[in-house]
Amino acid sequence: MIASMTGFARREISGSWGTLVCELRSVNHRFLEAGFRLPDELRSAEGELRQHLAREVRRGKVDCVLSYRRAQASEAGLEVDAQALERLLARLKDISRSFPANTVNLVDVLRWPGVLKEDSSAGEELMVAAKALFGSTLEDLVAARAREGLRLKEILELRCASLEEQVRQVRDRLPEVHTRMRTRLDDRLKELTASVDQDRLEQELALLLQRLDVDEELDRLSGHIQEIRRVLAANEPAGRRLDFLMQELNREANTLSSKSQDLETTRSAVDMKVVIEQMREQVQNAE
Repeated sequence: MIASMTGFARREISGSWGTLVCELRSVNHRFLEAGFRLPDELRSAEGELRQHLAREVRRGKVDCVLSYRRAQASEAGLEVDAQALERLLARLKDISRSFPANTVNLVDVLRWPGVLKEDSSAGEELMVAAKALFGSTLEDLVAARAREGLRLKEILELRCASLEEQVRQVRDRLPEVHTRMRTRLDDRLKELTASVDQDRLEQELALLLQRLDVDEELDRLSGHIQEIRRVLAANEPAGRRLDFLMQELNREANTLSSKSQDLETTRSAVDMKVVIEQMREQVQNAE
């Protein structure tokens, strides 16, 4: 199933240790690029969270933010690290000599990383909760990307149908185009006074029609459209494959346009390129 690289998910949980909020946001990117913003209490979990993300997401730039707000009631159960506090106060004393008018807020001192020591069991509970929260938020992100992928698939299928109709119209016009070319050539020959070798004329006409024949381009366009539908239906990452097919479609449409000796066929080739460009823009968002 095709998935989009664009998505957003947010979850929040609370416990005796406080409140955790996880936000995941993803946008287009050629590869998987993850950025993490974690509170100091959860820094050690970043490696595991990155691995978890890589198992679920193949492509996209993903911003992962975990916010932690400590419960007010838990402060009574916190222990002060005397050595860390002593080092901090000594540093503050040195700084205060340069800024004697400034005062220090004691609450800010307690908030300084490392001054307060949490109960180890509470820290373990916080870590377990954070990992579980990240996992559930990631599930929401994957689901959001899948829903966006369904919408993307519908758009691409509509574009494929439009391309197929244009290919059919060009193919249906080919006999008329060939007949018109033969008639035009015959009219030109009638204007000439010199005699013409009929066999040589037929050979030259056959060569001309062969150079201007677009059956092969039309067949390849149809084949690429079928491959796009196969990729859309497959349960695998489709972005890179679809991007390659867009290039192939555009190449065949350009060749069709250059070979065309018919105004309607040229217009159809231009319309095809417009649809292909619309598809290419959508494909940039496919995982």
